[in-house]
Formats: sequence, C-alpha cells, structure tokens
Amino acid sequence: MTYPATHAVKHIPWDLPETRTPMAGAEDTRPGLDLTSRSLWRDGRRWIPVTGELHYSRLPRHRWQEALRLMKAGGISVVSTYVFWIHHQERQDREPLFDGDLDVAAFVRLCRDTGLEVIVRIGPWCHGEVRNGGLPDWVAPARSDDPAYLAEVRRWFGHLGRRLGGLCGPGGPIIGIQLENELYDQRDHIVTLKRLARASGLHAPLWTATAWGSADIPVGEVFPLYGGYTDGFWVDTADGWHDSFRTHFHFSHQWDDPGIGKDLAGDKSTGVPGTKHPDFPAATCELGGGMATAYHRRPWPAGEDIAAVALCKLGSGSVWQGYYMYAGGANPRPGLQESHATGYPNDLPVHNYDFHAPIGAHLQTRDSFHLLRNQHAFLAAFGDRLAGMNATIPGALDVHDRTTLRWSLRSDGREGFVFVNTHQPYEPLPAHHGVRFDIELDETRVVFPHRPIDIPSGTFVCWPVHLGVHGVTVNWATLGLLTVLEGDDPVLVLTKAEGVPGHLSLPAGTRVSGHPVFERDGEVILEDLPGSRELLTVETPEGARLRLLVLDAVDARYAWVPGDGRLVISEADIVLMEDGDLAAISTGPATVDILSGDVFERHHINASCAPVPVKVVRTAEATPPPVRPITVPGRASAPDPGTFAAHAARYTITVPTDGLAGERVLLRLDLVGDVATATVGDRTEDLFWDGAPWDIDITPPHGALTVEAQVAIYPLDERTPVWLPEAARKKQTGRSTQILSATVIDYQTHRFPRRRLAPGATVIGMSRRDRSR
Repeated sequence: MTYPATHAVKHIPWDLPETRTPMAGAEDTRPGLDLTSRSLWRDGRRWIPVTGELHYSRLPRHRWQEALRLMKAGGISVVSTYVFWIHHQERQDREPLFDGDLDVAAFVRLCRDTGLEVIVRIGPWCHGEVRNGGLPDWVAPARSDDPAYLAEVRRWFGHLGRRLGGLCGPGGPIIGIQLENELYDQRDHIVTLKRLARASGLHAPLWTATAWGSADIPVGEVFPLYGGYTDGFWVDTADGWHDSFRTHFHFSHQWDDPGIGKDLAGDKSTGVPGTKHPDFPAATCELGGGMATAYHRRPWPAGEDIAAVALCKLGSGSVWQGYYMYAGGANPRPGLQESHATGYPNDLPVHNYDFHAPIGAHLQTRDSFHLLRNQHAFLAAFGDRLAGMNATIPGALDVHDRTTLRWSLRSDGREGFVFVNTHQPYEPLPAHHGVRFDIELDETRVVFPHRPIDIPSGTFVCWPVHLGVHGVTVNWATLGLLTVLEGDDPVLVLTKAEGVPGHLSLPAGTRVSGHPVFERDGEVILEDLPGSRELLTVETPEGARLRLLVLDAVDARYAWVPGDGRLVISEADIVLMEDGDLAAISTGPATVDILSGDVFERHHINASCAPVPVKVVRTAEATPPPVRPITVPGRASAPDPGTFAAHAARYTITVPTDGLAGERVLLRLDLVGDVATATVGDRTEDLFWDGAPWDIDITPPHGALTVEAQVAIYPLDERTPVWLPEAARKKQTGRSTQILSATVIDYQTHRFPRRRLAPGATVIGMSRRDRSR
C-alpha cells in the first residue's frame, strides 16, 4: 500500500555498542549511579537529569529554601552552582569567608534536605560574568600549571574540601564537580586540577568540563558537556542574530557551539564546531535559561525561545538537560561584575544578575518556567525510555533554511517519539500544511496522522510513536505527553498544542469509552479530541486498562504534577508540596483544581485583586546625556557614576504596606531609559533597560507603614550605541526617560491539606469548561 506521507524516515540504530565510559570505573564511584556512552543510569534504569543553575552567593540566604522549592516544583532534579573564589576571598590578607550568604556547605545541605542533588562548579576560573572569572585579583599567573598558581589553588581547594568533603561521599548530595570553564587548550591543567581537588577531599562520580569552542579537554578524566543559547550579549552591537544561535532551533548532531564565550577566547577560538566524543552521550550544562544583559547588547529571550531550544536538544539526542541560569540573583557586593574597567569586552550591571531566568532574581516565575515544567514532567515519566533512544534526523543542517520542516525521531527501534519545531525568534518559521509522517521502526511502520494536518508557526511538540503505556500501545498521537498518574487505575495525561488537531490511534480491537472512534487500516482512531478534561477509558483484548486525560493548550500551560501522584490545574504562580500538603503561591485570585478520582476538586484562592496605590513623584528631570564612547571595538561603555548622577531623572516611589501579605513583595516598573538604579533602605538594585518590566524587592520590614524606593533613570536617546529588542524600541519612541506604570506584586502562600473532599472545595465535572481565569 502506498501512503501519501509528507515526511518519511527510517529509524537508524546506534552505530556502536553501548560501553561504560572511561571515567565510570575510576576512583569516585557511586553505588547506583553509572555513565555509559549512551546515557546515565540510576538504580538500574536510564536517567535524564534536569539541572538548574542557581548561585548561592548571588541570593540572600533567607531566600535559598524558597528558591530550591520553586526549582523542584519546576521539575529540576539537580542544582548546579558556581563557587566563586572572589566572592569568598576578595583580599589576600584575609581568610575566605564561609558564613551567611557564602555558607556553601549549608546551601548544599539545604539542597539535600529539599530532595535535590548538586553539581558544584569549582573552577577555580568560573566566568559567570564575574570579575577575573571569579579569581581574586592577586591570583596570578592563572589557568596553567604554574607552581605559584597551583599553590594558591591548592589552598583554596583545601578550604572547599574541609567544608564540602563530607557531602561528597556515597549518600551525599554532591554527584558532580565541574573543573574550570571554557578552557580550550590546557587539557593537562584540567587533569592537575582534578588531582588537587581529590587530594583536598573533593570527589564525585561525575567530573565535568565545558566542551564548546572545540575545547581540547581530557575526555575520560572529565565528562564533556555542551550548551546552547537563544541569543547572547557576547556579539557586537551592530551584529545581527548570529548563526551559532540559529543552530539551536534545529535538530542536529552538532553539539559544539563555537560562539559561546568567543569574545573571551581570542585567538584560541577556531569558530569551527568540534565533534562529540563517541565514549560519552550528548549532554548539556548550559542551555540558555535566559540571557544576561550587557550594556552594548540587551537580549530579552521569550519563554517560547527557551523552551523551543530545550525541546530541540531533546529531539537531537540530549540525555542531560542543564540550564544556565535557571534562577537569577544579584552580585553580593559592588565591583564584582565583569566590566570594561577590569579588562573585559563587556560591561555588565554592578548588581543585577537576573538573567531573564525562569525564576527571576526575586523568585518571580516567568513563561519559560511554565513551558519547561511540562517538558520536565514528560522526562520524569518517560525519560528512562527516551535516554536509550538514538536520534534520527532527516536532512543536513542548514541554519538558514526556514522552509523545510524541522523534525526528528528518537527511537530504540520498537517505540519512539517524533519531535517537531516551527518556532524561531527574529526570523519566524512558516506554518506547514498537509503534514503526515511515515516512520519505519525495526518491525513496525507507523504512518500518521490518519489525515494530513497543519502545524502552525511557533509550534514545538513531542509526539509518541508505537508507545506502550501500562500494557496499552498508543500507535501514534498528535498530542504531547505530560505524565502518567500511577495507581490502581493509571491515567495517561496528554496535551494539545494550540492550533493542532488532537488525534490518537490505538490497535484494532481496543475498546474505548468516552469518545467516538472509527476503525481504519487496523487502527482504532480517536479524532479531534477536544481537550475538555474528559476521562476516557481504553481496554485491550488482553485486559490491559488505561485511562486518558486530554488537556487543551490553556490547561496544559497551568498543569502541575507536584510529585504526590496528583494532577493540579491552577493559574497560581507556583504549585508545590510543602510538609506533605499541597500549597499554592499566588499574587491574586486563582482557582486550584485537583484531580481526585474521576473529578476535579476546585479550591478558590480569594486573594485581593484590588491594585495597591503607588505614589510616583518625579523629583528631578533628566538632562541630555553625552554621546557614549566606544571604548571596546564595537561596544560602548556604561555611564560612570558621575555621569549617571549628572543626567539621570529621579523619582520617589512610595507604597503603603496596609493589606499586603508581606511574604515577598515586588514593585514592578514598566519604564523607558538607558540605565536605572533603585535604592530601598540600604540595598541597591540596577538595570540595563531592555524593555522588560523591572521588578524591585520592596518586601516591607516588620511594622513598617510604607516602603519607599528612590529610583534614578539615565536617559536613552537615538545616539546611544546599544542593541535593543524590538519591543523596547517601540516603547522608546519619543521618550528618553519615563515610568510608564508602577504596580505592586504581593505573593501569598495558600495550603490545601490532603483529604477528600476538602472543606471549601467544589466538585467540577470532567467536561465542564467554566474555569474563571
């Protein structure tokens, strides 16, 4: 029979046998954790870790626990953190500090207590947009086997070993240690650093190093990890969107990114992508969770940009999803940022390291958090299977091809997943019409869907192919997989993509209740599933039973899998488990719908929706600024403090505290300007403006009747040589400094004890569509 399929591929099996990697049987083994040429293994099953970067020294200690709880709620399983030497020891005549916000051991223990494991990135050269890459000024010569440098490193590692060594062994939370960063031609030095770290009491089953930029690293001593960003500040002001960023919106077998850190690499940069080592699987430590803002170039990646890159990496074969950053923060003291004044090609803000991350510097969640959360729920449910699947990618990589459908197949020859991406920033991809797929597995051919469909521009999805779930085979579906709710009557939760019809196929003879079916070519087809929260039941002739729950695109955006076997749909900012109870953190009224048996229990969060009155008074007008000098080729410098003070507009913003919950309160400013600062009490925040709303922490001290912020905004004019996103340019029109709006964001936690039926809850039928947003 001839199938009129548009896109066909035959599964390509692994070209080499699976082997244990050279480092897997070395000194630092961990029972239950193993690494092969294809994937990581955990307790006898393949495992895809999801790692999120958070810098303990850039976040106040009293916020650590909440940040970690939010990361876990977002699906993070491993926290990675840089250990910036200069944050601990800025002066040679003083011992390193390990108290307060610098108590790295307390942070690691808190990760453990939250149920998260840890990768410590000890450098000693880390980068992270920190002065000297995190090395104290007096440490020189650096980044080599020079005896004087190694003596200083030995002392520093000794301090870390005394504090972290006891957290490294079997049962400890530290499972990985990264050495150095972006070191391209000193493989022997990385080996030396590993020996020094181990001699200091630091050890882990996974030793890692960044491998981008064709880095010559000692593979076998370290696990090479890769990255991929949607955009970056490291290209010049006048440059467009670089090809290295375009690459990550394709499915490909190219893992090296020669663009990351290129402006620091100098003549060590080849500009040519290196090849992934066959002894190690494809893994990432720096998928861009956002992007820092430099003065000369200010990217503002959308949540869809970040989630599309993450999905493309999964479809390309990634077995480790690592995000940089996943939670933002702020530098602990002035002068610790990289800057033109300290010899860097980039000026970074003095304080701000929000990074547009999924969790912002003040623990506010963004669209990327919610879009990635669905991917992480999928990995928690199906990652053990996906990790063993080879990636078959049709065609060759052409980063400028915007007409060919971007898709891939990951399969083990028996079952698999089709990945599709039609999203790309700056240069949008077209919709694709009349799409069908023809997938040839080892013993099965799957052609789907049963009739051609259109895939809109901006879509990024993963669809199952011949997938077995609790004894039921899903031949194919144009529905994403969110999770499986385990239990006596398991539920497969599927999600619709906006604008894509939801079809699903089961083998002939399968009985279905809850939705009409028709049989065709040996399939039972469920057509145009509405995503109306209807529970369907399927039963095979052999007696296997599975329930299906289809969520529409809106419900999928608000879906949570909190880890207690339940499904929650809520527009609250965060849904998580807290001391055995379900909790929701919300900034206004919301509903919390909890699947309980065959129905949803609806709970209402009756938080006030009345806006908090904010008084904004301009106390000084801006004056025309001088032309910003180009001090680094292609890159202007930020205004110095004197110039800023002479030309900035000034505002006093007053917020009453009456009625605020006070757990965490932010002032959100929509403004226009070039550079801004805000002082609240003895704390200063700053901003290089890129069009995004600016959140300032104004959590009131106990007993305060009002909170006051002093805000200064340096003017932006047409001569300012900076690259801004289009959204910022639209706001800028005719303005040099202005506060367009000022609102208060008040976070409050609400708890829902686990009992059935909870007081105050109402029952919602599965097919009702009356959710109030």
